[in-house]
Amino acid sequence: MQKICLTIVLITILSCLIPARAQYLAPEERKFTRQDSLRGSITPERAWWDLTYYHLDIAVKPADSTISGRNTVTYRVRSNSNIMQIDLQPPLEITSAEQNGRQLAFTREGNVYWIKLTEEQIPGSVNSVVISYGGKPKASRRPPWEGGITWTKDSKGLPFVASSCQGAGASLWWPCKDHMYDEPDSMLISVNVPSNLMDVSNGKLRSVVRQKNNTTTYNWFVGNPINNYGVNINIADYAHFSEIYSGEKGKLSCDYYVLKENLEKAKIQFRQAPMMMAAFEYWFGPYPFYEDGYKLVEAPYLGMEHQSSVTYGNGYRNGYRGTDLSGSGWGEKFDFIIIHESAHEWFANNITDEDVADMWIHESFGNYSENLYVEYYYGKEAGAQYVLGSRRNIRNDRPVTGKYDVNYSGSGDMYYKGGNMLHMIRLIIDDDEKWRGILRGLNRDFYHQVVKGSQIEDYLTEKSGLDLKPVFDQYLRDIRIPVFEYYVKGSKLTFRWNNCVPGFNMPLRIYVNGQKMDIKPSARFATMDLGVENPSVKTDIGYYVATLEMTSD
Repeated sequence: MQKICLTIVLITILSCLIPARAQYLAPEERKFTRQDSLRGSITPERAWWDLTYYHLDIAVKPADSTISGRNTVTYRVRSNSNIMQIDLQPPLEITSAEQNGRQLAFTREGNVYWIKLTEEQIPGSVNSVVISYGGKPKASRRPPWEGGITWTKDSKGLPFVASSCQGAGASLWWPCKDHMYDEPDSMLISVNVPSNLMDVSNGKLRSVVRQKNNTTTYNWFVGNPINNYGVNINIADYAHFSEIYSGEKGKLSCDYYVLKENLEKAKIQFRQAPMMMAAFEYWFGPYPFYEDGYKLVEAPYLGMEHQSSVTYGNGYRNGYRGTDLSGSGWGEKFDFIIIHESAHEWFANNITDEDVADMWIHESFGNYSENLYVEYYYGKEAGAQYVLGSRRNIRNDRPVTGKYDVNYSGSGDMYYKGGNMLHMIRLIIDDDEKWRGILRGLNRDFYHQVVKGSQIEDYLTEKSGLDLKPVFDQYLRDIRIPVFEYYVKGSKLTFRWNNCVPGFNMPLRIYVNGQKMDIKPSARFATMDLGVENPSVKTDIGYYVATLEMTSD
């Protein structure tokens, strides 16, 4: 019979590792509505048509905070139907819908418009619907965490306007098929603004057209698939500079748009952009959007991963608003927004989650990329110190995976806990080149794809040759931190996993008198002879687990 010693050796900060509240309580529940289902599920009115192209053609008027215009939605018919779901959130309103010059009837249900098509929709055919709309879009009070349009002014009193809508949805400011599962193959974004301002959006600038009413239209073409929340507008009196980056796929145009007063600071701080590109092409493979270029665009909020138009508002300083989120010191070596938001070009924009319940695909890899950036420039130990330091931000409040089909993401732990999970999987694989090959393989094999979380889990399992399902079950779908329980008697080590999901059998690295040893605990006690009397046993701090040392009579 074992007698438990009241000593717990923690391998990370106590308050983060074992939360005092509710390890065994179910995650918070909320009541979901029909609107949640209409937004978060692939409804029949979405499923019958496959989005191929958008032309968003709008006028933005900072003087009265309005947007008006049209979106031409081009689609391929998958199955015969005559009701199309288009999403647009109040207070914006659709004013007309037409197909081939014929006006279409429509009704509104909350954030959804049901458009009744009059022509036969023949499977395989490609058709278009022109949606006209306008009004005052929701203004964001706390961008980018609250979606909407930010209407501010620069130091000279000129308008400084930007969109941000992750989570809340692109239908906050333009009519679209507002679900992650379907993306247009390409897109034209035409934005008309007062002539003393410039619009910067996604992709390459195709043309600039001066209008007779003292306005200018900027036409941006996106030649790759793009997710809805990745589409953006940025309107200001910008200064522009650029460079060419020689990357894995050749010459990549890198363009930078900043407020004129910040031009000199930006020329210094944005030197980190090609440094980022070198690190991430090494780890993840070629930048996924060479045809559309790469942009950093100053915005009146912290920043966001808009595809090929990454927004920046970190004050031209390193860290996260000047602080190191990891507490390790390494976070002071780089500009958090340039590195983290640009990493999403690979994980979020190249590989996009089908359902926001799997947003860990975006944010866990985005967080982990910070560690890899540090490692690329400062060494493996520095990268490990960074990711381990970030554990202090883990809350273990609810599962990392959210709820499917209702537009509901999981815990913010998808950042730091997810990054630590990936770091731990690398330790389990114990082959750095193989791990790098897996990361590059993800971006090659899921190139420009929308995926389920299970696909990424299965890929990591297959390519590693390890059964990682218990790891994903534990760290994505449960809030408990597994406890490695052990005791030593003579030369024998007895151990098991506790406080874990059924079937949890994650391999663990321990050190016996300083010598590395890999073991595979399960929920049942096992005993092994270490070949040395009363050795010192320690767990590898790279594993996000707790350790409980016991004694025996």
